[in-house]
Amino acid sequence: MRIGTFVLAGQYPGQSDKEALQRALRSAELADEVGLDSVWLAEHHFVPYGVVPSAATLAALVLGRTRRVRVGTAVSVLTTGHPVALGEQAALLHMASGGRFTLGVGRGGPWVDLEVFGGGLAALERGFPESLDLLLRWLREPRVGADGERYAFREVDVVPRPAEQPPVMVACTSPETVRLAAWRGLPMLLGMHIGDEEKAEMVALWRKTAAEAGQDTEAEHVSAGVVQVGDSQSEAVEVLRRALPGWLRQGLAAHRTVDDRARTMRDPLAYTELLCELHPVGPPQLCADRLAATAERTGITRFALLVEGSGELAATERNVRRLADEVLPLLPAGGAEAAARETAVSSPAAPATG
Repeated sequence: MRIGTFVLAGQYPGQSDKEALQRALRSAELADEVGLDSVWLAEHHFVPYGVVPSAATLAALVLGRTRRVRVGTAVSVLTTGHPVALGEQAALLHMASGGRFTLGVGRGGPWVDLEVFGGGLAALERGFPESLDLLLRWLREPRVGADGERYAFREVDVVPRPAEQPPVMVACTSPETVRLAAWRGLPMLLGMHIGDEEKAEMVALWRKTAAEAGQDTEAEHVSAGVVQVGDSQSEAVEVLRRALPGWLRQGLAAHRTVDDRARTMRDPLAYTELLCELHPVGPPQLCADRLAATAERTGITRFALLVEGSGELAATERNVRRLADEVLPLLPAGGAEAAARETAVSSPAAPATG
């Protein structure tokens, strides 16, 4: 099993942008220091849910400050960026880092970003396959031209052109995107808002579609989640209950749709409870069992775990160290045995108050 961190750089109530970024950067540096496998960087625009507007730019900084950890974007939003520009950045980062960079891309949402950066709803609803295919061609071919609905240009040389293509992954939240990724043989990034059953269904659909497309049916998908290591389950859950709802309420409420369509925001308290139930939140053995159980149920053995759920720098550092020192040595546990043990020993946390 390969355990990495998921860096959102969330701005918690009362914090400055600088504080959020400093905590995020420190968590990434520490992941390298303690021997975690990878760091995955999220990208958002115009909202305090995450204060990183360019995951690729932050990846460059993290790669420069680290020596061995792999760094990936989770994700760079293709709908609001030019696939050639992103391909150039990915090639540069992959070559300059000695192959430590992975490009994760996603479709994005119906946010005002589409108005600011251009493209509109058409780019969101119809343009993602064209953008993804142009990106892949840029990373695989020596010369590339385009004659599509959104992008059209004469052939140009690909510079720099790495000897090996940087790994590319696709964030998948719908059957349509799962099929799109599988048809191209690209691994999936699966979100922290869904549980093992739904992730297993998506992996099964990916494998079925990959087989139909003549692609390899095995891939290193990545499962996003939350981790909070504590001396007890109640202690770890309480850390997240104190911090996550405020961040979620502030961050999610800031999203604005491009066409002013009505949207339903997740209830911050209920979402916090869901995250605590789904992911490794508790003492080290429970955290290890939940990770092993997810691997057994889904077939996914790579994880990107949000470590900054406390919203505090010192607490985030302790969480990363405990993940490496106390949870990793317990992995990998026997999958089926761990799934049964996790179900047996993990009693529901006390209901939220307030």
